[in-house]
Amino acid sequence: MPKSIDTNLLTTVRETISDVTAKADEYTGFLGSIKEMIVDQFGQNGLIAAYIALAALVLLVVSRLTKITFSTLKYLVVPAVAIAFVGAYFLPYSFIGLLPVTVTFCSLVLLFKG
Repeated sequence: MPKSIDTNLLTTVRETISDVTAKADEYTGFLGSIKEMIVDQFGQNGLIAAYIALAALVLLVVSRLTKITFSTLKYLVVPAVAIAFVGAYFLPYSFIGLLPVTVTFCSLVLLFKG
């Protein structure tokens, strides 16, 4: 019985990999055509400018995501865990039982705080 499960899993993985490579080839072709269009319209300098603009956009998105992540840790995760720990120490509830309540409380505070 385990042999058939393994072969079914392998065939599913092979089909998924073939689908992913087909999509990747499709997007690679699309990006190649965009690159050719930029070179035709604006030359090599336009291509360099497009790369710089794309890099600037990627850096902007990464910096915003990093800022959001650290803000979430600073204002949501750390206070919620600390309040749950203190609550578990002083109240007859467990840490795991208090954690969803404290996360919800900290989320509401952040929502109304702005």
